[in-house]
Amino acid sequence: MAVPSPRLSWYRSFYWRIGITFVAFVVVFLITQGFILRRQPRAPGFDPFRAPVLAAEAAAAVADVVRRGQGANLSAHLKSRYPLPDPGQVAWGLFVALRDGSIASNTPGPVPGSVRLTAQSAFGQRRLTAGDTVTTMPSAPVVVDDRLEGLVMVLVRAPSASGVPRELAQLLSLPSTLLLTGAAVVVAMLIFYPARRRLRGLEHAAQRLGEGDLRARAPQVGGDEIARVAAAFNRMAGDLEARDAALRTSDALRRQMMADVSHELKTPLTAMRGYIETLRMPEVTLDAERRDRYFETIDRETRRLERIVKDLLDLARYEHGGVVLQPRVFDIERLFQNVAGRHERDAQTKGVAIHLHVDPMADQIVGDPDRIEQAVENLVSNALRHTPSGGTVALRASQADGVAALSISDTGAGIAPEHLPHVFERFYKVDAARASESTGSGLGLSITKAIVERHDGTMRVTSEPGQTTFTILLPQGE
Repeated sequence: MAVPSPRLSWYRSFYWRIGITFVAFVVVFLITQGFILRRQPRAPGFDPFRAPVLAAEAAAAVADVVRRGQGANLSAHLKSRYPLPDPGQVAWGLFVALRDGSIASNTPGPVPGSVRLTAQSAFGQRRLTAGDTVTTMPSAPVVVDDRLEGLVMVLVRAPSASGVPRELAQLLSLPSTLLLTGAAVVVAMLIFYPARRRLRGLEHAAQRLGEGDLRARAPQVGGDEIARVAAAFNRMAGDLEARDAALRTSDALRRQMMADVSHELKTPLTAMRGYIETLRMPEVTLDAERRDRYFETIDRETRRLERIVKDLLDLARYEHGGVVLQPRVFDIERLFQNVAGRHERDAQTKGVAIHLHVDPMADQIVGDPDRIEQAVENLVSNALRHTPSGGTVALRASQADGVAALSISDTGAGIAPEHLPHVFERFYKVDAARASESTGSGLGLSITKAIVERHDGTMRVTSEPGQTTFTILLPQGE
């Protein structure tokens, strides 16, 4: 079961980095926009309270112009004396309506209808009706020689809401648009290009893995979500590579095991077949002694074949969990005595002494006594086979730090260091001098190791010339 990854800190999150960068870009954009707007020239405003004073002042000036007979150039006079700051943005206008119906102004463009209507009404040229719209505006009469010759009107226009759209239009003009677009492209590249490069690396690694390259790895940099995905991908690829290697090793071991089993089974079968064919040949005359020897050889090879098959079945059951252990407290000294008694006759025949020693702290241990006895039996049998006449086989038991140690030592020739890592493999042959005397199935040590591992224990072996020791370590709990 996969262990969930720890929660990612927000400041290392790619999601939050995109969001914060976007907000920062918007803030910078607004600040830049405000700066540009503040830099835009604005038309000066007009104080509406100055309109009556301006109307009276203009009326006196116009009266003087009319008195001098210069009324025809009145518009030029008004534009020169009362110029507008920005003709394109008219905030106010000065209009002079004369009795003859002409209207002069300092503003460009046509005269507003409300100004014309007010002038016509003032001179009695038109009577106002209910449908007419008249704008109230400051005005002053133009009096020349006690006669009304005209009317000065000041039209103050309300601030237009079109100023802001006009400024925005200036802001979003072609140069400003290109500048902001370029800034957005740069920000997008700074944010997304590194992520795109890392995602492409992850994509290429996934493609290589899908094509069978188990060594493919994604670039793993940073600490955001992309890095976590890359790390998970690399872990998956590593697991797949390890499993593939394990499967290849397992397949090689299986093939080797099949070859070893075939070889081990073929040897006794070949001997049995040869002797049986000899016994069945009518032209071969055998005396009773030779016939009995042939039958003994067939019987011995049959038993050997039976042991190999039995040991293979036992090993398969141990390795695949087919054996249910029944652990309990038992007397290890009695177990040693049972094993020693079983091999007493063989030991006496070879001239080998069997010694037993159990520490007081290890007289009672926990385990399945039948399986532990089988493991000790295999080790003692192996020790007797390789101990020369006059040697000894020692069985010892001790306990320390919650671990029981059962050791079986012999005084044989020893095992070469290069062979020690392989002694628990099936059918492994050590050296010719030691293997030539072997009559076992070649599976005893493998079975012993499987029994110990089913007890959650471990096996150790040490060897030097004249001393070989196999040790079983069994955990005893609290």
